[in-house]
Amino acid sequence: MTNEMMKLADARAETLVGAFHRAGYRRVAPPILQPAEPFLDLSGEDIRKRMYLTNDAVGRELCLRPDLTIPVSCAYLASEAVGSAQGFCYLGPVYRDRGVLPAEIVQAGIESFGRPDKAAADAEMLALGLDATAHYGIAAPEIRMGDVGLFAALVAALDLAPAWKRRLVKDFNRKTSLAHDLDVLSLATGQNKPEYQGVLAALERSDPKAAHALVTDLLSIAGINAVGGRTVGEIAERFLEQAALGAATTLPGETRALIEMFLAVSGDPDEAAAELRALAASAGLRIEAALDLFESRAGFLAARGVDVARIRFSTAFGRGLDYYTGFVFELHDPAVPPNSPLVAGGRYDELLTRLGAKSPIPAVGFAVWIERVAACGANL
Repeated sequence: MTNEMMKLADARAETLVGAFHRAGYRRVAPPILQPAEPFLDLSGEDIRKRMYLTNDAVGRELCLRPDLTIPVSCAYLASEAVGSAQGFCYLGPVYRDRGVLPAEIVQAGIESFGRPDKAAADAEMLALGLDATAHYGIAAPEIRMGDVGLFAALVAALDLAPAWKRRLVKDFNRKTSLAHDLDVLSLATGQNKPEYQGVLAALERSDPKAAHALVTDLLSIAGINAVGGRTVGEIAERFLEQAALGAATTLPGETRALIEMFLAVSGDPDEAAAELRALAASAGLRIEAALDLFESRAGFLAARGVDVARIRFSTAFGRGLDYYTGFVFELHDPAVPPNSPLVAGGRYDELLTRLGAKSPIPAVGFAVWIERVAACGANL
């Protein structure tokens, strides 16, 4: 790319972020060098294995930011406006090991915090994401959408041990892990239990945060800081997962079949909602609140001029990041297979609590891959 072309590309991206600012989102620029711990604890293996890590002079682990959601969230939590409805936009590089591809990726995006009108906020994110692709001349990107909250509501309605419910929701974005969980649950448990199974059973019945704090403290007292690249928090999490795996429960065949039927639902949002309500009614599942939110979101999307019939919704669709808790979406180049999103994001209501917020704060946002939308727009 020539210098003149680079200047034009940069100007176009600046114009996009200017539009986000005019839509009510204040521009921010978090530092490129960030503490590594939040990313390691919260983003999941998809990010972890591609991060660039280093240490400062006193041994603290740092990284080149692999995304901007966590840094913007941390800045919001450190501000006097925490807890109030605030919106931010950004434009800048993130860094991920992508093999032969350049490690520096320019992203623009929006993060919205504290809005109680979740369905309307979700619809606004998707609509602004579509505005971003339209800005680059992509009038009709492929829209893929999912809802982690629907799966969480399904799991909450099932007769399963609490630890297994947490495990299934956590593994939703990792399809091989979720399939493994279902396989393990479908088998009789209780065989080859460790000597400390009684401790695991007690922890499994306890408050998750209290159990995690206890195990973390015990590891720290024992002088364990890291094992095999895992932090103390990760070791504690893995230990507590054994409590779930050792829980005295099995998954009845009809329950597994119900989960698999749920995960097979797809279509546009209106079609999917009708199918899910019928499935819930036939199985006696109380997931009305999640379905009401889902249908309300579709209504707000239609009110914003989005053709809901164009949306490819799937109950099995996730984004591979641990912190998503609800609505998720991706916009793809309609001319190529959907393997690299142009725009992607979703709802992450639990992230700010895990980052230290004293009470839950609603949060939703998305990122735009500038090079991808620019290249796609140039090919049209």
